[in-house]
Amino acid sequence: MKDSFINNLKNDLPASIVVFFVALPLCLGIALASGAPLFSGLIAGIVGGIVVGALSGSQIGVSGPAAGLAAIVYAAITAFGGLDNGGYEDFLVAVVLGGAIQIIFGVLRLGIIGYYFPSSVIKGMLSGIGIIIILKQIPYFFGIDKNPEGDFAFLQIDGENTLTELLKTLNALLSGNFDKGAAIIAVIAIAILILWSNVLSKKGKFFQLVQGPLVAVVAGIVYYFLTRDTGLMLTQEHLVSVPVPESFSDLKAQFAFPNFEVITRMDVIITGFTIALVASLETLLCVEATDKLDPQKRVTPTNRELLAQGTGNMISGLIGGLPITQVIVRSSANIQSGGKTKASAIIHGFFLLISVVTIPQVLNYIPLSVLAAILFIVGYKLAKPSTFKKMYNLGMKQFLPFIVTILGIVFTDLLTGIGLGLAVGIAVILIKSYQNSHFLHIEEGKGDEDLKVKMTLAEEVTFFNKGAILNELDNIPENSSLELDVRQTRYLDNDIIEILEDFAHKAKLRNIDIKLISQRGVVNNPPSYIEFFKLEPIES
Repeated sequence: MKDSFINNLKNDLPASIVVFFVALPLCLGIALASGAPLFSGLIAGIVGGIVVGALSGSQIGVSGPAAGLAAIVYAAITAFGGLDNGGYEDFLVAVVLGGAIQIIFGVLRLGIIGYYFPSSVIKGMLSGIGIIIILKQIPYFFGIDKNPEGDFAFLQIDGENTLTELLKTLNALLSGNFDKGAAIIAVIAIAILILWSNVLSKKGKFFQLVQGPLVAVVAGIVYYFLTRDTGLMLTQEHLVSVPVPESFSDLKAQFAFPNFEVITRMDVIITGFTIALVASLETLLCVEATDKLDPQKRVTPTNRELLAQGTGNMISGLIGGLPITQVIVRSSANIQSGGKTKASAIIHGFFLLISVVTIPQVLNYIPLSVLAAILFIVGYKLAKPSTFKKMYNLGMKQFLPFIVTILGIVFTDLLTGIGLGLAVGIAVILIKSYQNSHFLHIEEGKGDEDLKVKMTLAEEVTFFNKGAILNELDNIPENSSLELDVRQTRYLDNDIIEILEDFAHKAKLRNIDIKLISQRGVVNNPPSYIEFFKLEPIES
């Protein structure tokens, strides 16, 4: 085990640095978007990295505060009275309750729910998140958007949306009213990242150990100092903003603690259950997605993941942190940077802890536009054009749920987009099931009395197929014969057997002979289909 840890450390340590730089602005931005203290996002990131990382069975997943919960958190804090009236301390009780409920979910083995989402929807989720990351980072890239990092829903809390932010950015670019300094260092950072990834990483072990994002961040800090007091100076609004405690007592004051006097209030309990439900669903979807991205194709134990997430949320809530989920942005950054084991997630948590305690001022020299450049690369790798081409080539059955999931995520939010993709996936399955319930072959003779209709039922025939089969049976002309082949059928719904039973009575009136071919042999005009299929090895 020790040798394995040391062998993987050469991959996990550089990956943890990249995840740290991706996680830092997201922790702060999600806290700001949630209407919570900034330090609460950092607490959630630290707990998500160290505690959840240690307890989780996922080797490459990274947990922390999630943008998908920001609206829930914001609404709850406001409803409970706001930050100045004890609303946040009341909200922390709901976070602790949510964690406890997640642990119950894990004990009840509800983690299996994550396996029931189609692959096309999961791939659509990854590509959709990639696109939304790129779209949301464009304003930061040019130093235009001063609103919270991590506001990933289409409709933002500040009243803007993805399209209006992009239009503002376009107008600023056309008028030249954008921050030149932020844009210059962002372009430099992109150039460093591409050069490092495509050229230098192949030149030697040093360039593999030292990751491009770290070099880009250092370049951003150097740029900040070189351009101070010039026309290209970066102001504080274009930099990371980590709370800087003046003393140890200041640091202690950053923590908040739940007000357990409200634990029996129904609104607090409902909020706790909502957090548990949404956080669990987002985590399970992220687990499914990261397992697909994992080069080693390892499978995460989902029930253990719920237990880990629940424990993390309880601890985060007890010390003033936001709710936690496994997060695809950080997880994909980890995978793309070569992370091999859970050590990268745990180390990134320690980096967050150490840096906010010891060097918060240094972190505040990092330009947001550099972090936007790093996220650009993460987003592009999630939404590669080759993925769209591959899904299109697989046919509409795969492509429709895939593209609907993407559009839903981009124009609504993560869970709504996944729900829309899942609904389309189910609809496609039902349509295909309707179309493929049976095969019909008609042999015409000299007259109607020689007309032979051969109907072969599919391997599985359910009540979804009632309409198609009933329509075919009703269109069989009088004075003809029907050959019904069920030899390949392994499941025949009782609804279909009843249709055949009813048709047998109609067939006598219309002079239609029925020949039933099954595993048991050939039966002409069986007196009772219900009794016949009771004797057949067909589940019904």
